[in-house]
Amino acid sequence: MVHYTTVATCALNQWALDFEGNYQRIRESILRAKALNARLRVGPELEIPGYGCYDHFLERDTVQHSWDVLARLLEDRSLDDILIDTGMPVLHRDTRYNCRVVILNGKIVLIRPKMYLANDGNYRELRWFVGWTKRAETEDFVLPRFIARITGQRSAPFGDALISTLDTCLGIEL
Repeated sequence: MVHYTTVATCALNQWALDFEGNYQRIRESILRAKALNARLRVGPELEIPGYGCYDHFLERDTVQHSWDVLARLLEDRSLDDILIDTGMPVLHRDTRYNCRVVILNGKIVLIRPKMYLANDGNYRELRWFVGWTKRAETEDFVLPRFIARITGQRSAPFGDALISTLDTCLGIEL
């Protein structure tokens, strides 16, 4: 038997370092996706801080404010019952990665670092991020304490993995 699902892909007008505005646009896109009965909502790369932060990606504040926005998404029960794929920088073992963070019902399902970084033409991602090199491997990522309090999780999987549901399997590469 074939099972169909609705996937909502979002092209948002995100602004670099506009954490409040970016949060509002992300939240609204999730609510719209839910209203259309989508089961998966996929947002733009680095949508939480905005893709064009350039050297601000090197500042720990940019990572911290991204976690602050993610916390608000995790706490908001009106965003439950849809798999949310959002983007933000993450420091893992003191190394900065461009990541997808997949959440469901106030829990972090997977933190997926980008493996293949754009580094030609207008793109200089290697200036700010490191590519994940461990194919088909994950590690435990110890969550910031305030995130752990919200999710009830001490850690989340970090790396290259698939997400399995009852009737499908999802893979992510930025």
